[in-house]
Amino acid sequence: MNRNTGEETKVNWIIRPATPDDAQGVINILNPIIEEAKYTILDIPFSLEEEVAFIESFPVNGIFNLAIHPETQQVVGFQVIEPFATYTHAFDHVGVIGSFVDSGFMRKGIASSLFLASFEIAKTMGYEKLFAYVRQDNERALATYLKQGFEQIGLAKKHAKIRGEYIDEVLIEKFLNANTK
Repeated sequence: MNRNTGEETKVNWIIRPATPDDAQGVINILNPIIEEAKYTILDIPFSLEEEVAFIESFPVNGIFNLAIHPETQQVVGFQVIEPFATYTHAFDHVGVIGSFVDSGFMRKGIASSLFLASFEIAKTMGYEKLFAYVRQDNERALATYLKQGFEQIGLAKKHAKIRGEYIDEVLIEKFLNANTK
């Protein structure tokens, strides 16, 4: 917050690819979200070793971007894009996207910075369309994706079951090139 004007000061988040050394920063964001059981269908927290292995084995044709605080070098958000399917080339142009921001850094432009970088990289990698499932009860995430140009295309009813409760998921997509829609 700028003391003189009362306005939020724009932070230029550092967006860069994840490395295994970033695993602790990633699980520091992800595990509290998983434990809260409100914003993701992931239901088992990750160990440091599991996250290191995940980053090390991340698909070559995937994108794993981090948002880094420019002063503290803290991981404050991350976004992944993975191939939709690897068993056929019919889906090589489709990626599945997931986005996570540290709860202490919400509404500070982190997601927007991640989307901007990830969209550009995805285009250069041949992705034409991004797809995601968002919990229907996660209105904040759904609004964020819609703001980035994603469109609702369906609803998967009772698609997840967490702690005995069924959860519907909203199916969304975004075409990265205007001529592929």
